[in-house]
Amino acid sequence: MEYIVPKAVRLNLLAESSQAVSILREDQNHALVSGNKWWKLKYNLEAAAAAGCDTLLTFGGAYSNHLYATAAAARELNIKSIGIVRGERTLPLNPTLSFAERQGMRLVYIDREQYRHKADEGFIKSLKDQFGEFFLIPEGGTNELAIKGVEEWGLILARNHDFDYLILPVGTGGTIAGLINALPQKKIIGFSSLKGGSFLNRDIEPWLKNNLRNWRVETSFHFGGYGKVNGQLIDFITHFELQHEVPLDPIYTGKMMFGLIELLKSGAFEGNSKILALHTGGLQGRSGFNF
Repeated sequence: MEYIVPKAVRLNLLAESSQAVSILREDQNHALVSGNKWWKLKYNLEAAAAAGCDTLLTFGGAYSNHLYATAAAARELNIKSIGIVRGERTLPLNPTLSFAERQGMRLVYIDREQYRHKADEGFIKSLKDQFGEFFLIPEGGTNELAIKGVEEWGLILARNHDFDYLILPVGTGGTIAGLINALPQKKIIGFSSLKGGSFLNRDIEPWLKNNLRNWRVETSFHFGGYGKVNGQLIDFITHFELQHEVPLDPIYTGKMMFGLIELLKSGAFEGNSKILALHTGGLQGRSGFNF
C-alpha cells in the first residue's frame, strides 16, 4: 500500500507552557488505511500474500476503525475480506459498516456471548468450516506482525522527529507496546478510551521485549467509556479544530488531546520538554456524531 509521509504540526496549547508540543498527522498517511492501522496491517498483509491466502478474516464492533481499515486494504489489494461483527445487524447500517460493505467485506453478525469466544480454537475451526481457509487477524489487529510494524514505525519516528515524550491513544494496546519496544529511551504516555482501563497494563506487558518502565497509561480521560462522549468533549474537539485546523475523533484522539492539555495544566511535564502526539487516524468515527 502507498504510504504518504505525514507532517508534524506545532501546537500552541497553553500560553504559559514552556513545553514544545507537536502533533504528527499520521491520519494523513493513506487515504483510507490511515494512522496506526497502516502499520499494524503492513506485515499481516505481506504474510497473507506470502501464504497465498486470498481472504482476510477479522473481528470488530459496529464502529471499528480496524474493520474499516481492513476492508479498505483488502479492496486495494484485490483480496476478499470477512468481518465478524459483535452484535446484531441493524438497518440502516452505520457509516462504518456501510463503508466496509461497499469495499466488498462480507459482514457476519454474532451475539455478544459468541463474540467472547472469538479467540477459541473451536470457534476459529467453525469459521473455517463455514468460510474455508482465511488469514486470521485478531480484533484491533494486534498480533506479532502488527507489533513488528509498529516497532518499525517507532524507529522512523525517532529518526525523523526530536521528542522527549510520545503521546498516543490506546485501544487494544498493540500500538503502544510496539512503540515502547522501539523507543526505550523515550517517555511514552497512552490515553485509554476505555472505562476502567487499568487492565490494559496486563494486556500490554506480554508484548514487551524487556521489562521497560518508560511508559504509563492514563485512565482518567475516557469520558464514560469506549464510544462514550458528552458535550464537553464535543465542544473541545470543535474548538480544537477551529484553533489548530486539526480534526480529531471522539473515540480516541479527542480524548487523548483533552487529557494531554489537562496534564500540561497540572505541571506533569518537565520544563522545556518536547512532546510529540500521534494522530492515529480514526476520523471515520466522526460520522456518527454531530460535527
